[in-house]
Amino acid sequence: MVLVSGASGFIGSRLSKALALNGLNVRGMARQAPAGNVVVADLSAPAALLAACAGADTVFHCAGYAHAFSSLSGDDAAMHWRINFEGTHNLLEAAGQAGVKRFVFLSSVKAMADPGNLLASEDFPGEPATAYGQSKLAAEAAVLEAGKRYGMHVVNLRLSMVYGAGGRGNLERMGRLVQRGLFPPLPDTGNHRSLVHVDDVVSAMRLVAGDDRANGRTYIVASQEAPSGRQLYDALRAALGLSRCHWSIPESAIRFAARLGDGLEAVTRRRLPLDSEALDRLLGSAWYSPARIERELGWRTRISLDEGLREMF
Repeated sequence: MVLVSGASGFIGSRLSKALALNGLNVRGMARQAPAGNVVVADLSAPAALLAACAGADTVFHCAGYAHAFSSLSGDDAAMHWRINFEGTHNLLEAAGQAGVKRFVFLSSVKAMADPGNLLASEDFPGEPATAYGQSKLAAEAAVLEAGKRYGMHVVNLRLSMVYGAGGRGNLERMGRLVQRGLFPPLPDTGNHRSLVHVDDVVSAMRLVAGDDRANGRTYIVASQEAPSGRQLYDALRAALGLSRCHWSIPESAIRFAARLGDGLEAVTRRRLPLDSEALDRLLGSAWYSPARIERELGWRTRISLDEGLREMF
């Protein structure tokens, strides 16, 4: 039997459906309102987690806490730690005590230091700067430690930006704005934004759970395609059946508007659509290499950016 935490979420629901279609007995775990073979268990409740893990051979830990942008007040740092680290630790202990054999943890490339314009591998030096990344890195260490202590097959998957139909991330938000004609054409700064379609994430999860070579390893999961912000904009328009846009907003104008947004946020303490953090998501790089999982396990993405964006819409 397979337990999927966060079974009602974007990735967890996709994984659950794929496993069930292959004839596996899947038990979902969520915090609220069970539907089908779903148990209610909070990551802060050890007894409920132990009951959820009972009889499971494999656990896919998809549940977690993430915000698209950092909190202006900083008050979400405790939430990141409580859910992403302490919750993962609690589930690991329950899995170990229940005799679970395999445990796959969905981490994030944000568990690494910001690589700037460099292409980063799993060994990129430095520490994560955000509360989210710090909580994920600590959880990764807990996964590896529990694997040794309980003799479990454990794997950390550092996901790049995941997109697809039903997602609620940055790319989906950008796509909706492009569709409505509310997103301006970006300048091409030559940046690289790593991403991966949700179905390719599911294939990586299933692979690492069943391949003994993955035990104790940490892998980046990303497509080899890493388009610039402008290339993403053009690809979104194409996926929506819109004509190509042959002009762009000057970079200097966007940067000025972002600085203005920063100033207004400092006064109002409310998030605005454009500030320096949002600007970095558009014009900065977040470039990560999947070479390790490709080399060690033979995993490859199968869904191109164009195909994935058409599926997303």
